[in-house]
Amino acid sequence: GSTATQELAFTFANGLAYLDQVCRRGMHIDTFAPQIWTFLSAGIDVLEEVAKFRAARRIWARLMRERYGAQNPETMKLKIFAYTLGGNLVAQQPLNNIARVAIETLAAVLGGVQTIATSSYDEAYAIPTEEAATIALRTQQIVAHEAGVCGTVDALGGSYAIEALTETIEADVFNYLDKIEALGGAVRCIEEGFYDRELSEAAYRYQRQIETNDRILVGLNAHKSEEEQKIPVFKANPETEQRQVERLKALRQQRDSALVAKTLADLADQARANENVLPALIETVKAYATVGEICDRLRAVYGVYEVSHVF
Repeated sequence: GSTATQELAFTFANGLAYLDQVCRRGMHIDTFAPQIWTFLSAGIDVLEEVAKFRAARRIWARLMRERYGAQNPETMKLKIFAYTLGGNLVAQQPLNNIARVAIETLAAVLGGVQTIATSSYDEAYAIPTEEAATIALRTQQIVAHEAGVCGTVDALGGSYAIEALTETIEADVFNYLDKIEALGGAVRCIEEGFYDRELSEAAYRYQRQIETNDRILVGLNAHKSEEEQKIPVFKANPETEQRQVERLKALRQQRDSALVAKTLADLADQARANENVLPALIETVKAYATVGEICDRLRAVYGVYEVSHVF
C-alpha cells in the first residue's frame, strides 16, 4: 500500500537502523556494506518505477558517502532485488496479470535492478500452479533475451520525464528520512505507529481511486467481462502435511535433546544480554532445533510486536 517515495524512505530508514547498530559495534561501513542487498517491489507505473530505482541508487550512494564516510566505491553501489508487485494483480480476468507482470519486469530492468523475481498470474487465487510459475519464468527470459533492453546501462537516462521524476523522488525520500530521524528513527517510528499510519493512509487513497474510477484496473473497474475466466488453481495435497509431521517426529526422536536444550538456552542468554545472536543461532540449527523452538525462545525474550495505535 505504499507510494514509491514511502517504499524507499521506509526501506532506507530501516536499513540505516541496522547499519548504525553494526557501526556502533566497531565495524567500518566499507567492511560489510558491499555485501548488502535491498528488496524492492517493481510496480506497473513504468516511468515512476524506473525513476524510483534510479533514485534509490543515488540515495544509497549519498548516504554511504555523507553519513558513514564510505571510501570503497563498492559500498556506494546499491544492489537491488526486485519482485514484481503482486498487489497489482487482480482475480478478475486473471490472464491479464501476465501482461501486468511483463510490464513490471520491463520497468525493473530499465530501472537497473540486478535480480528479479516475477509474480505468477494466479497469485490472486492461491500459491502458483506449476504452469503459472513457468509462465512467470518465461516472462523474465523473454525480457532478458528478446526485448533488447539488457545491453544498455540506464537506457532511459537523459529523458526529461525520467530525470525530473528521479530528482523529485530523491528529494521527497530525503525529506521523509529527515522526518523519521526527527521522530526518533525507524525503530521509534515502528513502535509509535508512524509507518502504519502513513502506509494505511496511502493504501486508503489508492483503494478510493479504484472505487471512484480515478485509477483504472482493467477487468476490475473497467472493461469488465460477463464471463468468468476459468484457470487452474493450485490445491495442496493433504498428505504433504502429514508427511512433514512424521518427519518432524522422527527428527525429534533422533536428535540429541540435551544439546538442543543447551543451545536454545544459550540463544536466550545471548538475546537477553543484547549480544549478537547469530553464532548462537547457528549452533541451535546444527543441533536440529526447529524454527518454532528457536522463535519461541526469542519471543520469550523480545516479546511480540503488536499494533498499538488506532486509526
